[in-house]
Amino acid sequence: MSYALGLTGSIGMGKSATAQIFAEEGCAVWDADAAVHRLYDVGGAAVAPIEEAWPTAVIEGRVDRDRLREIIADDSRALPRIETIVHPLVAADREAFRTSSPHDVLVFDIPLLFETGGDTGMDAVACVWIDAETQCRRVLARGTMTVEQFEQILQKQMPIEEKKARADYLIETDTPDHAQTQVRTILAQIRRLIADA
Repeated sequence: MSYALGLTGSIGMGKSATAQIFAEEGCAVWDADAAVHRLYDVGGAAVAPIEEAWPTAVIEGRVDRDRLREIIADDSRALPRIETIVHPLVAADREAFRTSSPHDVLVFDIPLLFETGGDTGMDAVACVWIDAETQCRRVLARGTMTVEQFEQILQKQMPIEEKKARADYLIETDTPDHAQTQVRTILAQIRRLIADA
């Protein structure tokens, strides 16, 4: 039997780097964003239904994410329709991972875990966090978005203080070494629970 640990946090807080630490510590990691990329790629299960709804969104056999963003910006009904197509496919991908992995601890890297109610399917949730100033600096250092775009994303996400309050474990990502120490402590606790079950 495996233990399902949800991993969440807000943009720029070090969730992907922390997921990598869990992988290095012997966990299997399922990444929600990577699952969507697979579904949108050539041969992905989301390509045909999205092409049927929005023919211009599919280019050379894959869903064009930039085009999809334009469609969402132009039509307020588009996002809910996309979600009804994609969410069940993502859930099926996640379930296939859960049932096929031989690892003792399965980490589910899901940015909007609490927002989508995904925490109800987890044995526990770990939330990565960092102070707001560091978060903003990290995001803007990527060079992929403006301050305004960053703030728009934050508006769509649950405030980090609320996520922290709801989580079972907290991982401060101020330094890689500190994050690794916290991950190892969490895994030691979880593996004791598994051994005692």
